[in-house]
Amino acid sequence: MSNNLDQSVIEARRREFGAFLRSRRERLTPASVGLAAGFRRRTPGLRREEVALLAGVGATWYTWLEQGRDVRASGEVLSALADALRLDPAEKRHLFTLSDRPTTEIRSLGPEDVPQPLTRMLASLRAQPAYVLGRRWDVLAWNAAAAALFGDYGLLQGDARNSVHRVFTDPAHRRLLVDWEAVAANSLAMFRADSARYAGDPDFERLIATLMEKSAEFRAWWPKHEVLRPLAGLKRIRHPQGGLMTFEYTALAVIDRPDMKLVVYTPLDEDGTAGKLEKLLRLPVEA
Repeated sequence: MSNNLDQSVIEARRREFGAFLRSRRERLTPASVGLAAGFRRRTPGLRREEVALLAGVGATWYTWLEQGRDVRASGEVLSALADALRLDPAEKRHLFTLSDRPTTEIRSLGPEDVPQPLTRMLASLRAQPAYVLGRRWDVLAWNAAAAALFGDYGLLQGDARNSVHRVFTDPAHRRLLVDWEAVAANSLAMFRADSARYAGDPDFERLIATLMEKSAEFRAWWPKHEVLRPLAGLKRIRHPQGGLMTFEYTALAVIDRPDMKLVVYTPLDEDGTAGKLEKLLRLPVEA
């Protein structure tokens, strides 16, 4: 049973690797890489032969990579492919991760526990909504300010407490996010980068299948294979009781939990956010 599962994970990762290569190839044009356009093309992007030429590898061998066959690329070849496909640093890291090239990180398995010092830190951040995300972006712990802003996570069960699932399938949460489309697209791209090491994992596969079924946007964007490194930025919230609020958010890695991150929202001066949050904290928490 274990061997079958391991093989299925390997095959899923190869398929994901090939699909990612293909998606990056199809977004390029001959002119963007210094090649002549030639005759009219029936499909978008570069041909496989052109990518192989740019990377200095055999066309048949590159085709096998895209097809997810059992072939292995060295680090040097992966770097050449990354250059040929004009990958940015996040995309290149994603390529190496999918190919199982050396990484010091170890996949975590089984139940996730939030260290007590981190739990105490959450509680101390009274004026900053904050929560802890696990490897699959499930919300594992949160503080009172996060509950006041986003609703009581304690009332959510299973996938409903997953951050990506909530962004794409929860209408009330969607209404909170003023710039929903940008937030959702960036969240998906960062989640995809994080999930690369878990390609083929049953929990991830089930979540992705659920989102493909429930969300038209997820269904349209997931096949694009966009990836992003974790971002810090602004998030505008339109709360039904608090009104418009603007936060600066950042995701912080937890050193001894490589798949865990602390996400903190700092209220900015715009829109009187700090005062509005203070009023929310005095109200009963809603789901």
